[in-house]
Amino acid sequence: MTGHGGDIYRASQELGIAEEKIIDFSASINPLGIPETVIADIKKNAVNCRHYPDSEARQLVSHLAKIHRINPESIICGNGSTELIYLVVRALKPDKVLIPAPTFSEYERACRMNEELRVMSYELRKENNFDLNPDEFTSAMGGDGNLDAGTHNSEITPSRITHNSSRTFDMAFICNPNNPTGRLIKKSDMLKIVDSAKSHKCYLVIDEAFIDFSPQDSMLRDVRNNPYLIVLRSMTKFYALAGLRIGYGVFPLHIVETLRKHKEPWTVNTLVQRAGMIAADDVAYKQETLSLIKKEKTFLKDGFKKLNIDYIPSSANYYLIRMDNAQAVISSLRKKGILVRSCHNFTGLDASYIRIAVKNRKDNALLLKELANLCRAWS
Repeated sequence: MTGHGGDIYRASQELGIAEEKIIDFSASINPLGIPETVIADIKKNAVNCRHYPDSEARQLVSHLAKIHRINPESIICGNGSTELIYLVVRALKPDKVLIPAPTFSEYERACRMNEELRVMSYELRKENNFDLNPDEFTSAMGGDGNLDAGTHNSEITPSRITHNSSRTFDMAFICNPNNPTGRLIKKSDMLKIVDSAKSHKCYLVIDEAFIDFSPQDSMLRDVRNNPYLIVLRSMTKFYALAGLRIGYGVFPLHIVETLRKHKEPWTVNTLVQRAGMIAADDVAYKQETLSLIKKEKTFLKDGFKKLNIDYIPSSANYYLIRMDNAQAVISSLRKKGILVRSCHNFTGLDASYIRIAVKNRKDNALLLKELANLCRAWS
């Protein structure tokens, strides 16, 4: 479990700085923190932890079903959406998987658990802001057209990658908005990909961990009409519940029982089941979050422009920036207790890329100030 953001514990130990003094831009967590409504509910219901949690999270599932107006039988909750990524691969046992690059690394890691599974990466091009081309991706998914133009062999399991002309896939992953680029696939384009997945009988797993910032483009309600569409959601980022861990997936009904048979029990604890319901109902918190992130994104963008720092326009609460001396920047900031996410270990990126979360004004201003100091010192 290395190579992710959010490891304030190691930084605290190595730097001799208290955890609460670390300023963490490496994990894209809501700067408002846990909703006060959730904190109050946890205090009130902590006594219920003497019982085992509901293994099927029935109340939470029912609550989410009402909010999204979907069939509760299609919902499975997990210890963050990451648990469900591993569950999907383990339970459905795909033979060949297509994954964009760069994107969230846990898709590849979940596939790597099965040595017989073959993986190919679909390369997102820097000159196109790492946008996914729907037509190219659907062609790649079905094995049509010139795959070599838009794909490269993944380094995960190079000995297992298919090189013959039969390149159809039985599973594909898409993160929307994508992590770490923040780029969004609009629903009109996603519908093309979803329809293609259905025609090719390829399970399409859409990870909507950051879709709360563009809810109109969610594919959650389209699962009911597509036996090959799977949509995963996370509540850890938008609602700052990363330490509690809560996510859920919406699945075609015909695979739900198979997934349940492969899922460990009691992975969603009693308090987080309550937290999920309370957070989902906190409209004021949601509105404040959207307003804050919008303002702070503008503040950061203006700062990047003044410093001549290249950045990718983002639909989420983080930015992918590029600096020639990125690793030196990361090291210098870290010494001051400021963590940013090095993207050197993302397939498709190199050591010049950094992902920066959007935080509150005080923290964002401090980051820009430190970046300005470094730029002056090295100019």
